[in-house]
Order: sequence, then structure tokens, then C-alpha cells
Amino acid sequence: MGKHKQSGKQRLERKKEMVVESLKLPKDSVLGASIVTITGNKDAFVENYRGILEYSEELILLQGKTCQISIVGRKLSIDYYTNEDMKISGYIECVRYHNSYEG
Repeated sequence: MGKHKQSGKQRLERKKEMVVESLKLPKDSVLGASIVTITGNKDAFVENYRGILEYSEELILLQGKTCQISIVGRKLSIDYYTNEDMKISGYIECVRYHNSYEG
């Protein structure tokens, strides 16, 4: 059986992760990972996102660094957003992560 080869980009990302782990730095802020904090099923705070791809009362689709994030629900609204974070409110039913690449 052949061994699955990683691309140069995947190898570089893994090396970055190893350095961050060895230095005990917070992975989320250094590697640019998106952070989703949900309070109950009414509020979601999203940090480190790149953009809003789709926005309706039933679906908010965001682009993160390495994945897309779907927030599905009813009566969803974006209360505020900046370049760094946003607050979403409504009835949150599901949060899904869609990988941009196979890892």
C-alpha cells in the first residue's frame, strides 16, 4: 500500500503546529483558527473569520482560514461584525464545519 503524501503546504502547516505546541502558545490566535463560542442556543460569537459568504434568517455561512462555517437556525441575525469578530443571535440549531482541504 502506498503512503499518502502530504503537499508542501500541509507539511508547512504541520511544522507551524509543532512549533506552536512546543512553545505552549495559544493555537487559535497564532495559527488563525476560527473560534466559535455558543451561549445556549441563542447567541454565537465568532472570532478569526475571513468573510461572510451567505446571510439569511436560516443560514449564515462564513469563510475561515481553513474551513467554512455554517450556522443554521431560525430568525438568525448578525448583531455586529468587525474584521476580527462577530455576534450572531437567533435560534441556533446547528453549527457545521466544512473542510477546505482533505487533511
